[in-house]
Amino acid sequence: MVTAPALVRGGAVHLLDHSPAEHPVALQLGGSDPVELAQAARLGERAGYAEINLNCGCPSDRVQSGTFGAVLMTQPALVADCVAAMREAVDVNVTVKCRIGVDDQDPETVLPDFLDHIAGAGCMRVIIHARKAWLQGLSPKENRDVPPLDHELVVRMKRMFPGLHISINGGIGSLDEVQQFLDAGLDGVMVGRAAYHQPADILCAADRRIFGATTPETSAEDAVRVMLPYIEAHLAQGGKLHQVTRHMLGLFAGRPGARAWRRVLSEGATRPEAGPELVERALAEVAAFA
Repeated sequence: MVTAPALVRGGAVHLLDHSPAEHPVALQLGGSDPVELAQAARLGERAGYAEINLNCGCPSDRVQSGTFGAVLMTQPALVADCVAAMREAVDVNVTVKCRIGVDDQDPETVLPDFLDHIAGAGCMRVIIHARKAWLQGLSPKENRDVPPLDHELVVRMKRMFPGLHISINGGIGSLDEVQQFLDAGLDGVMVGRAAYHQPADILCAADRRIFGATTPETSAEDAVRVMLPYIEAHLAQGGKLHQVTRHMLGLFAGRPGARAWRRVLSEGATRPEAGPELVERALAEVAAFA
């Protein structure tokens, strides 16, 4: 996620840098000015992103003060203007990620109206985090857990808007749950924290179970080995090992050796001389428990 002002006014186009290995990858933009968002969307398309997504779900104070994120749930007409401007500016998909409402809004009323506005502006794909955002009284972290989930409301929105590609997000922690939502008629499922904290449980089997791939299931060990050339390239460009490995700490979650894996990387990855050999040593620690 990058703010449109950072790209357009701040010239921070380096924030768009990414590896070809990440494709297909989406750029999420924060903002509420249609002209500025259109300019930022062009920069994203030029940088090779396959999708431009408008953030209408983030509840942080900083986001509210900038009039973007979840607070935009209260301004569906403005969101529609933003979507229309972005669609006019780029050829790639323009999508929206939103909540089911904010504060004292009634989601049963607010969400259909919001979806009607963005669909009218030509947005055909939306990701719905099935929680309200409480802009007053809850921290951003609490907003990820405290407001109750209403998955059924999102399922009903798919029935109400059959032409919209609707994905559901929020509290989904297994591929069994993913399949249940797909069977219920939703077009997609976004798995966030579970895929980050227990990536092997979600990602190693997803291609086969969800997409019907016939390739062999991958493993956490496979992922580590495939990451080694990526790490070498990152270090060669002046990066630090911990910038990569801190996102790999959950790879062996729930398995024997997971603690040793985390310990080796946490203690050693910040050292100036740390390189791929440290990752291989951490992997050897896991193998010792096999």
